[in-house]
Amino acid sequence: MREMRASKVPAAGESSSDRRRSHRVQITMPVLVRGKNGEVPFTEESLTVSVNAHGCMLRLAAKLVRGQELAIVNPKTVEELPCIVTFIGQRDSGKTEVGLEFIEPSPLFWRITFPSEDWDPAERKHHTTSSTRGLPKR
Repeated sequence: MREMRASKVPAAGESSSDRRRSHRVQITMPVLVRGKNGEVPFTEESLTVSVNAHGCMLRLAAKLVRGQELAIVNPKTVEELPCIVTFIGQRDSGKTEVGLEFIEPSPLFWRITFPSEDWDPAERKHHTTSSTRGLPKR
């Protein structure tokens, strides 16, 4: 099972650098990335680190630059969307953390339901039901 965690959209008054346009959900999903290094086309399989309605964060071996145009493919649906490299992070073990942004917001690309705008993961409660309380130890 995939683990999903969502980041809350910051409230008004928080710095604009902390503000997100949509919830970021930390989830591992397979994707294909297509692009060109110079004139040489490449296709690379990867796994997302996180996704949102505007794109994703993933790790790639391909050498990319900010502003570079790529295409991302959801192998389960074979849907392909154009995107732009918006972030290049640290290189580790031959791969670099890369932020990709869709040309147009596409929340349905991921085929997951994103949390509502007012959802706060800190308010999540772990319920203990009476049926699990006080069970004898074996």
